[in-house]
Amino acid sequence: MFETDTQDVAQRAFTGDLPPEVRVEELIARAHRRYAGLDEGRLADYIPLLEQADPGWFGLSLVSVDGTEHAAGDTEVRFSIQSISKAFVFALVCEAMGHEQVHDRVGVNNTGLPFNSVIAVELNDGSPMNPMVNAGAIATTALMPGGTPAEQWEHIRSGLSRFAGRPLELDGEVYRSERKANQRNKAIGRLLESYGRLDTDPLDTVDVYTRQCSLLVTATDLAVMGATLADGGTNPRTGERVVSAEVARDTLSVLASCGMYERSGEWLFEIGLPAKSGVSGGIVAVSPGKGAVGTFSPLLDLAGNSVRGQRACAYLSRSLGLSLFASAAHPVSQKVS
Repeated sequence: MFETDTQDVAQRAFTGDLPPEVRVEELIARAHRRYAGLDEGRLADYIPLLEQADPGWFGLSLVSVDGTEHAAGDTEVRFSIQSISKAFVFALVCEAMGHEQVHDRVGVNNTGLPFNSVIAVELNDGSPMNPMVNAGAIATTALMPGGTPAEQWEHIRSGLSRFAGRPLELDGEVYRSERKANQRNKAIGRLLESYGRLDTDPLDTVDVYTRQCSLLVTATDLAVMGATLADGGTNPRTGERVVSAEVARDTLSVLASCGMYERSGEWLFEIGLPAKSGVSGGIVAVSPGKGAVGTFSPLLDLAGNSVRGQRACAYLSRSLGLSLFASAAHPVSQKVS
């Protein structure tokens, strides 16, 4: 179980808007100071380039649904989005294909197994189970509109750019590094094909999926992307509707139950927010109707989640009242005698 280290933080039960801006700014700065010196965890090593990251990097950003940003630390350092892309590609595919088709083809239930499990596919008659594990993400990417892999890739790149509110670029070095090490994903693609879960060439689909994981983002980008889901699918910076409110709702539902892999239950219990992590050290955590937190710190725990990012999200969830489950008792009205 991950440590949240927030026993001494007074939990704020807050069901309306965020606190005043000066208070949010103060707590963001405090969270950054509190965990910047934490040196637990290790760098990702299964993708060679990720092992070259500076272990001292730590960026923390909160973007509200009105577009206001509060940030501290290395919020403009660019890193590959990795598995966080799964959430936003899922949203784009739901927007294009519809709720039922994606539900039937991919599924929405937690596997309870590691994100790259082959056993989970076999145990469930070829079902990827949910779009936040690798099998489900590959099946989701296969559903992206486009007559060719190049067209599918462009739909993904432009769609995630609309979520971020700016053009996102591919990190070619990360892409080439991952392409050399993605044999397991290729095997998962072939396995899905054998069960009739893919209508596209599995190797082409895995290549598109590898590209989507190699897009460069910042902690602030993640916060804007999450805030777009928090605001019913409308980007708070650009005002563009990226996906419908219904799709934003569906995406957050899947993130709540599956976004942190086999640790999703613990995350929801401790932090209470739909969230997604990536092995480059990013986390996006969304508080519907309020905004989103984007964090970046490349030191990871054994589950592949950023250690500093988890601690900061837990601290902010409690101190800002972001949790879906935090509420205050409704005042009892006095009866007039």
